[in-house]
Amino acid sequence: MIRTSIIATALVALAGITAAAPAMANDVSIEQYGWSNSAGGAQEGYGNRIRTYQNGGYNRVLGHQYGRHNLSAVGQEGNDNYGATYQHGNRNVAGIGQFGSSHTTILTQDGNGNIAAGVQVGHGCSANVSQGGNGNVAAFVQACP
Repeated sequence: MIRTSIIATALVALAGITAAAPAMANDVSIEQYGWSNSAGGAQEGYGNRIRTYQNGGYNRVLGHQYGRHNLSAVGQEGNDNYGATYQHGNRNVAGIGQFGSSHTTILTQDGNGNIAAGVQVGHGCSANVSQGGNGNVAAFVQACP
C-alpha cells in the first residue's frame, strides 16, 4: 500500500514537471475567425514569441524566428491579406496590422534590437521593410483606395 502511494506520487510529480514549459521555451499563439485562413512558420532558439490574429477569409501569416527573445505580432481584419516576418538575431520586434483586403507586408530583421511596425488600411497596399544591423527603428502607415 505504501509502495503504491509512493509510486503514484512520483508519477504525478514527474507528469507535473514534464507538462510545464521551461522558461526559455518558444511560444506561438494563433487566433483565427472566418474561413480559409492560414498561419505557419518556424522558431529556432529560445524565448521567441509569435502572436497571430486573423478575422475574415483567405488571410495568411508566416513567421520565422532564429535567435533569442524575438517577438512577432500580426493582426489582420478583412480578406486576402498576407503578412510575413523574418527575424534573425536577438530581441527584435516586428508588428503588422492590416485592415481591409489584398494587403501584403513583409518585415525582415537581421541583427539585434531592431523594431519594425506597420499598418495598412483600405485595399491593395504593399510594404517590404528590411533591417540589417542593430538598434534600427522603422514604422509605416499606408491608406490605399
